[in-house]
Amino acid sequence: MLANILIVLVALLHLYFLVLEMVLWDKPQGMKAFNLTPEKAEMTKSMAANQGLYNGFLAAGLLWGLNLGAEGLHIKVFFLACVAVAGVFGAMTVSRKIFYIQALPALLALAALWLL
Repeated sequence: MLANILIVLVALLHLYFLVLEMVLWDKPQGMKAFNLTPEKAEMTKSMAANQGLYNGFLAAGLLWGLNLGAEGLHIKVFFLACVAVAGVFGAMTVSRKIFYIQALPALLALAALWLL
């Protein structure tokens, strides 16, 4: 049960990232979240939308695994591992806070899957 709650949290985070990157990137909320100037937001808008789409796929994969119940264990592990790797990479290349926002929740969900 704890693992599933954590997986839902990770999926919801990635749906939020999708909205931030695909819809709000050049709006005040998106520019504040990513510390962007209006010029930088406009210049990177299509790249961010692409990134947001990938975050949506991660959320969809996690929700798919949850929908399958116990049968979806491998799917949940795969998508959580993808999220964790992306979070670690983002922390190494963009900002350390990405580790805490993206990778850590996924790692906690993975731990909960294996411990329970």
